[in-house]
Amino acid sequence: MYRFLLTPRWIGIHLFAVTAVAVCLWLGTWQLGRFEERVETHRDTGRTAAATTPAAPLAQVLGTPAAVRTDTVGRTVTATGTYDPAHQLLVPQRTVDGRQGYYVLTPLRTADGHAVAVVRGWHAGDPPTADKSPVPTGQVTVTGRLQAPESSSTGGAVAGGLPAGQLGMISPATLVNVLPYEVYDGWVAADDAPAGLTAVPTVQPEGGNGLTLRAFQNLGYTLEWFVFAGFVVFMWFRLVRREAEAAHDRALGLLPAPEERTPAPGTA
Repeated sequence: MYRFLLTPRWIGIHLFAVTAVAVCLWLGTWQLGRFEERVETHRDTGRTAAATTPAAPLAQVLGTPAAVRTDTVGRTVTATGTYDPAHQLLVPQRTVDGRQGYYVLTPLRTADGHAVAVVRGWHAGDPPTADKSPVPTGQVTVTGRLQAPESSSTGGAVAGGLPAGQLGMISPATLVNVLPYEVYDGWVAADDAPAGLTAVPTVQPEGGNGLTLRAFQNLGYTLEWFVFAGFVVFMWFRLVRREAEAAHDRALGLLPAPEERTPAPGTA
């Protein structure tokens, strides 16, 4: 029944299918390699920038208008001002090193009247009524890493229903409701955490870590080429099956042999 697979016509079909699948797999693998290269380049760039870029004033890094961008997340910044312990906040359900705990956020009032949301550190467990970590007095200069504002999709973020003194997510939109002064965009994770607290690692913004759209296009093209390869195999199988069924029907006399088919009216 499958002798037709060795005919010249079908040998040509086999060669075309094998070539098409090989080309699709090669192109898909190449696109995947491009995506991995872009990911690695992005990581290397981030590590190099973190290692070589000196700390800069927060206002300078934020720019005008003052906003955190994907290329400034993780930048080392400095901010000078006075802590406001009266408005210190605890941010629950934050995970560090696989353990759940809470951030200790203390606003830092700057000379221009704005405040910087400084997370002085992280503590494991549930937040108490008030954190007992001593807050430095007088003017201080904080060095830390700039973080993007949180959103409702941030891991651990809570929309509301928390007791007084706790904050569900760190963003200007939520801080404006609990602080009597304006705050800068984003927040700063202090490098030097006080005794009893752990420094918070850099948190990449939800939905991306600064990779370019072109990198994800490479990933999409990878999927497309692999799908094309699967489609070629599927169509080859469909053609073989249809030809085999036709050969079976001819063997049973349900279809005339190719040379016995009656010519269409009007043809020679």
